[in-house]
Amino acid sequence: MRLESFKITNFRSINDSGQIEISQITALLGRNESGKSNLLRALHSLNPAEEFISLDKIKNFPRHRHLEECNDNTPVVWSLWSFDEDERQELTNILARAADVTHVEIERRYGKFRFVTLNGLAEHDFDEQDIKAKIKKIVPAVKAVADNVEGNQKAPLEQAADTFEQAIQISHDSLEWAKKATPALAALRKALAAADGELTEKQEQVLNHLEELAISIENDKDAQAKARNWVINNMPIFIYVDEYPDLSGHQDIANYLHTKQRGNLTTADHNFEKLCKVAGLNPQEIHNHLSNNEQETRNQLANRASAVVTTEIRRLWKDRPLKIRFNLDGNHLDTFISDPNSTYDVEVNLNERSRGFQWFFSFYIAFAADTNGGKAQNAILLLDEPGLYLHAKSQSDLLGHFKEDFNNQIIYTTHSPFMVPTYSLDSIRTVNIAEEKGTTVTNNPTGDARTLFPLQAALGYNLAQSLFIGSNNLIVEGVTDFWILSTVSSYLFDNGRTSLCSDLTLTPVGGAQKVSYMVALLSSEELNVLVLLDDEKDAKNTKDDLIKTKLITEQNVVFVSEALSVPKEADIEDLLDSVVYENLVRESYATELKDKTLVLNPNIPRIAKRVEAGFKALNLEFHKTRPTKLLLKKMGIDPTAIMTENSILQFEALFKIINERLQKHIKRGAGVFR
Repeated sequence: MRLESFKITNFRSINDSGQIEISQITALLGRNESGKSNLLRALHSLNPAEEFISLDKIKNFPRHRHLEECNDNTPVVWSLWSFDEDERQELTNILARAADVTHVEIERRYGKFRFVTLNGLAEHDFDEQDIKAKIKKIVPAVKAVADNVEGNQKAPLEQAADTFEQAIQISHDSLEWAKKATPALAALRKALAAADGELTEKQEQVLNHLEELAISIENDKDAQAKARNWVINNMPIFIYVDEYPDLSGHQDIANYLHTKQRGNLTTADHNFEKLCKVAGLNPQEIHNHLSNNEQETRNQLANRASAVVTTEIRRLWKDRPLKIRFNLDGNHLDTFISDPNSTYDVEVNLNERSRGFQWFFSFYIAFAADTNGGKAQNAILLLDEPGLYLHAKSQSDLLGHFKEDFNNQIIYTTHSPFMVPTYSLDSIRTVNIAEEKGTTVTNNPTGDARTLFPLQAALGYNLAQSLFIGSNNLIVEGVTDFWILSTVSSYLFDNGRTSLCSDLTLTPVGGAQKVSYMVALLSSEELNVLVLLDDEKDAKNTKDDLIKTKLITEQNVVFVSEALSVPKEADIEDLLDSVVYENLVRESYATELKDKTLVLNPNIPRIAKRVEAGFKALNLEFHKTRPTKLLLKKMGIDPTAIMTENSILQFEALFKIINERLQKHIKRGAGVFR
């Protein structure tokens, strides 16, 4: 059975959530205190891995409403499920008229009962007109038989025919009719037998049909009950794991047994029970062995449990081959974790591991315990803020883990951009809360800025990754460098001249001081990185820092000045003819420069700096983006007015240097540029 959608009502902050559509992996996105956890808790109550129980009205019924409004019949969860072909066949074998049923609705209320509705269930073969016609055939036929009966049996048979006709009268309720028809038909049969009367073959067929119909309708009630029970028994269990499962690495077994005897187990105690279930440990048995001073047996049990849990964790969590070891010290069971592949194979108690790892371990123990070792597919995972304490990259890995390694449906809540499945935006549901409406859910992203921020951030990050990050990356200082280089490269490519390699992604970072951060980021992803810098003091300091910190090798830092026949301080703009760039500046700032004389100092080597100094003398502010935008426009209309032959040669020289550096690295197969 597959969950298609659900709706929560009358539960904590939720008056009516609205119908929530469910896919293989569904993300409930919302800000803190919007009611995301309440949605999962309510859904979990429909079929928990633990016992199905009544809901606590005082605790769970919305606090702003009168408690008198709530009773055992107050609805909480409505859900819609689909059957696969095998399930449909199995259901039909139980209830024949369910052959066309593809979906079932399952509801729960505050009381300890669930309601099952088979959608598309065929009606009974209960044709009132046909039944009336058959009765009209049977009654005269029986009286005709009575006419031929000799002796004192004639009158009783005629009376039986009249009684039958009255008892089997049509009722609009098929079950009510069947309850009357069955004894009436039996009485008629008995009267015919007593009179030794016989009906014709066709009359027998009519009577048999009425008997079969009445029996099938009466039996249908039991068949429906069996079908509903079959649905409940085959409904996937819900495994709920909250944001930080409470599982201690230092357990007091004697205290646990005492608490269990009093029937006052905590959440931590229940999680300990799950750990013991996965490990194959019996706390009472371990305690008894201690009392009998059977230390060797205890150690053997602990050793076996360590191997079992290590195997399970490695099978389910493929990030790295961790080792689990249980240690019994008196009444205490300690859980130690080590990484055999690390430089130092140090054992650390579970309590001292990172909160992120503790979440992972607790999650897998709960999953393995509630799904027969993680092998049962008939389970749906409800995860409340999974990976909340994980690093952003690990959160992204966790999301990929859900997608690749689980066949189970997963519904999880989050407000982290790195847990947003941007690869499947149609699986995102947004959770909002308002004072009057309470918690509501929309199947399409809606809500205020705080609700949508994780989605916006995830999409922005994803867009940046796709636009500015590739396998081979050229980091440039600013967005104007990106505009000029990409536009000129495209122009040269279209004209059969030397352009940048097609698989080289240009990545602007917003200044020389930010280059090292982007290099570190891309290198950590094992991507190929080249850096293009302006030839000036800050850029040279940046190069020195990159090499000193071993983020990149010297040959993979290119200066713009290397493309000039006479090396000097230079920006990307200096690859253009100075007259062309000056004209772009004057035209783009025509309004500001009207009635003013812009004087450019030829002793300043970089054209952009000359313009900046000239603007400063006129008390004007200069931004390179304006002449660069005009350049882009003119490149689309009349590129020859911008790209003189000298400019083309200089850009080609730069592109050739960059391409050669890239190809040399690829041939060496050196991995990242470090």
